[in-house]
Amino acid sequence: MGAYKYMQALSHKKQSDVFRFLHRIRVWQYRQLSSVHRAPRPTRPDKARSLGYRAKPGYVIYRVRIRRGCRKRRCHKGQTYGKPKNHGVNQLKPTRNLQALAEMRVGHRCKSLRLLNSYWVGQDSSHKYYEVILLDPFHKVIRCDPKSQWICKPVHKRRECRGLTSAGRSSRGLGKGHRYNQTKGGSRHAAWKRRNTLQLHRKR
Repeated sequence: MGAYKYMQALSHKKQSDVFRFLHRIRVWQYRQLSSVHRAPRPTRPDKARSLGYRAKPGYVIYRVRIRRGCRKRRCHKGQTYGKPKNHGVNQLKPTRNLQALAEMRVGHRCKSLRLLNSYWVGQDSSHKYYEVILLDPFHKVIRCDPKSQWICKPVHKRRECRGLTSAGRSSRGLGKGHRYNQTKGGSRHAAWKRRNTLQLHRKR
């Protein structure tokens, strides 16, 4: 096996003593840093490379910390004041998963870069930690490489906010089969529009 295979096997066995020790040390270090910061190199090179990262100019790794758990409704003193009493305050789940929210946070910080993908690197009782792969669309290495120049097009700006990354697509309900009838035609809005539009075809 190559070196990446050994790294992959280690990350798959998360209950092993080696991984638990490394994970504890890493998470302690991440807690001392700011919530969004640039990482000098990927923590998991095997995972980063499988998602498109290459160790050459134009590629950047950012690490982000995001709070675990559900989100609380923003209402004064936890009282909804006459609105439906069953709306709740505490057990509200966001539509997007935490990884997609982490990508949006990094994309907001680095607006001039294009977000390629992200992966999990650790978690503790309060936070989850992700590393995000970003590309510089104006770097000549990125623009001249046939495998990466697609992301330089203007249509890929802020793709993490539009659910185009792997983490963002998971909350859009896309797929094939009878379980994904609500998104036939590309999205929920496209399916709704097609079913609610009256089409009177002319007979020719």
